[in-house]
Amino acid sequence: MSAPRRRVFLLGSTGSIGTSALDVVRDFTRRGDARFEVVGLAAAQNGASIAAQAREFGATAVAVVDGNAPLDVPAGVRVFRGAQSASEMLAACARKGDLVLAAMVGAAGIEPVLVAIGVGCDIALANKEALVAAGAIVMPAAAKAGVRIIPVDSEHNALFQCLKASTSMCEVRRVVLTASGGPFRTKSREEMARATVEDALAHPTWKMGAKVTIDSASLMNKALELIEAHWLFGLGAERIDAIIHPQSIVHGFVEYLDGSVLAQLSPPDMRTPIQQAMCDPQRFDGPSRKLDFASLRSLDFQQVDLERFPAISLAHRVISAGGTSGAVLNAANEVAVRAFLDREIGFLEIADLVRETLDGITPTPVTSLDDVFAADREARARARGMVHA
Repeated sequence: MSAPRRRVFLLGSTGSIGTSALDVVRDFTRRGDARFEVVGLAAAQNGASIAAQAREFGATAVAVVDGNAPLDVPAGVRVFRGAQSASEMLAACARKGDLVLAAMVGAAGIEPVLVAIGVGCDIALANKEALVAAGAIVMPAAAKAGVRIIPVDSEHNALFQCLKASTSMCEVRRVVLTASGGPFRTKSREEMARATVEDALAHPTWKMGAKVTIDSASLMNKALELIEAHWLFGLGAERIDAIIHPQSIVHGFVEYLDGSVLAQLSPPDMRTPIQQAMCDPQRFDGPSRKLDFASLRSLDFQQVDLERFPAISLAHRVISAGGTSGAVLNAANEVAVRAFLDREIGFLEIADLVRETLDGITPTPVTSLDDVFAADREARARARGMVHA
């Protein structure tokens, strides 16, 4: 008997997560397993790529934020354009029980996640901002709707898998996310102060977009992931930590009260956690690389140097403060990274700017998206003012 088909919407389909997800679907199809039906695709502006994806996978709806992007899609495909296009597509085309892979970058990905939850869709979550900025809204909404949020980021997916060994989070002493350390793992603070954009973009392990790559170099990406883990697993700052692991083979640890530690290992290939999230709780063969144990000479770990990488301390501060502080950190970081890429500030000034923005804005409770977006706007304005001071 063939497996029932799962309708899937890919938000951010032309980015690295989206194309890797389509690789997973393509591999199932190649093996004669049509368990996934790609119904909708969303992208910011790459009209040519999303049109090609729609033709290959038979999508019946596409959403493009750029209203002027050329879009040559097959006849009969519904087209949504503009800033709200992904949300509009989901509201019009999604059904209860569909799977939405949320991989849009930035705060723009928050509202589509909430719309999908409202429809009754399960969420394979790769958009950090949905929880970093709006976890106080997203998690209760998912619980009320009875939908699953399955993490796609390799580290959170690792913890998600390891936590299946527990019957209660009370059994967990702490969780630890690994970080490659990026291009500046062995660099001094003085060398990091002189780092160029090109230096920061030279990631030794992962191939990602510019913003995420800079976040990885500053470990702000790991800071965002710590905050995300807080919302996903309901843990306080004292039970969430990060450690440097340059090989990127171990993606996360769960330490239990009895001293047992479970870890998830796999080669650095995003198709592994994406497929796990899309197929959970089942497992199948897939296109991702497999671990060659004979080639493993060593697995190295070291504590994060908080002087060189203060982003981790900022994450713990945000988790403890709660409220709108996550939205403030996220917005300030987006402004700071853009300023660094535009060569307006130095590399170490990214974390400085984020910290100063947090210092200047008192967090308030999050009761609606309006609270999130208001904090986002205030943080961006304050951060831009410091960049151009």
